[in-house]
Amino acid sequence: MDNTNSDFNLGSLVQKALERAAKERGRITILIAGRTGVGKSTLINAVFQGNMATAGQGRPVTKEAREIKKDGIPISIIDTRGMELANFQQNLKELEAEISKRNGNSDPMEHIHIGWVCVSEDSRRVEEADTELVKTFAKHFPVIGVITKSRADNGFRAEAQRLLPEARNVVRVRAISEAHDDGHSLQPMGLLDLVRLTEELVPEGQRNAFAAAQKVDIQVKVNRAHGIVAGSAAAAAGIGAIPIPFADAALLVPLQISELAGITAVFGLPLNKGFLTTLVATAAGCTGATFAGRALVTNLLKFFPGVGSAAGGLIAGSTAAALTVALGEAFIAVLTQLCKEKPMGDITEIEIADAFKRKLTGK
Repeated sequence: MDNTNSDFNLGSLVQKALERAAKERGRITILIAGRTGVGKSTLINAVFQGNMATAGQGRPVTKEAREIKKDGIPISIIDTRGMELANFQQNLKELEAEISKRNGNSDPMEHIHIGWVCVSEDSRRVEEADTELVKTFAKHFPVIGVITKSRADNGFRAEAQRLLPEARNVVRVRAISEAHDDGHSLQPMGLLDLVRLTEELVPEGQRNAFAAAQKVDIQVKVNRAHGIVAGSAAAAAGIGAIPIPFADAALLVPLQISELAGITAVFGLPLNKGFLTTLVATAAGCTGATFAGRALVTNLLKFFPGVGSAAGGLIAGSTAAALTVALGEAFIAVLTQLCKEKPMGDITEIEIADAFKRKLTGK
C-alpha cells in the first residue's frame, strides 16, 4: 500500500477486515452420535482440522454428551460419547431437550446444523437405538448415516438405508488406512463423499465455516473462496463507477483487504493481524495500482462532465472489478497449490506470503 497516503490506516483496515471475515464465516455445529467403539473420534480427527477429538476443549452438554471446540477452528462438535442401551430413553430425552433449546435460539450460529449417526460395518447391525436416534434428530436438522470401519459392503449399506429412512443418505467411510498381516493395506475411503454431502445439507450461512473446518476436500474451500471473489468484484465495479475523482481508491482498499481476509478465513487459516498485514504489503509492493487507486487517466476522465464522467466511470468500474478478481484468484491459486503439496497445518505464513509474491510478480 502507498504509505504516503494518509487516508489509509493499514492497521485499522486490517483489524476491521479480520473482524468482518470472522463474523461472515460464522460457526457450524455438528452432532455426532453412535455407540462406543464405532470410531467417532477417529472420524472427527480425519475430517476436521486441529485434531479436535484429542486436543479440543470439551464441556458437558448432557450427562452423555459433550461439546468440543478448539480455538481458531469455526466448528463445534457435540459428541454423544456412546448412546448405550442402558438409560437410552432418558439420555435421548435429555439430548433432544438440549437440541430443542439450541435450535429455538434466535441466533442461527447457536443451532445444531447437521447430525452424523455412526454405525460400524464390523457389527453389520443397525440397532433399534440407531434408528430412533436418526428419527429424533431428523425432526430438528438433516441427518447422515455414516457406516464406519468399512471393508466389505456385502449389502450392508442398502440395509442401513432401509432401516434409517429419515437419513438423507448413508455413506460408507474408512477414516484411516489399515495395514494387514499379508502385506496389503486398505486406504481411507468415503471421506470426500461425506464432506461433500454435508456441505450440501448445511444451511448456506454455515457453509463457509464448514469449508474452513474440514481438511478433506480442498475444492470445497476453493468454491467458497470463488464466491467471496465474485462478491468483492461486484462491489468493486460499483465503487469504480462512482463519478468522484480519486474517491474510489479509499473505498477499494478496504474492500480488497476484506477480500484477502475472507479467503483466508474460508481456507481455515488463522485470522492473524500480522499475517494479513504481510499479505496486503506484499500485494501493494507487487501491484501498487491495485491499492493506490488505479490508472490516473481513468480518474482524470471523471473531471469532464457528461460523456467524460460516464466514460470514466465505465472504465474505472471494469478496471476495479478486474483488479479485484485478479488479486483474489491469485491468492486462491497459491493456497490451493500449497494445500496440494502438504497438509494445511504444516503450511507456514512465510511460505504463503512468499508464494503469493511469486504469483503476483510471475517470478
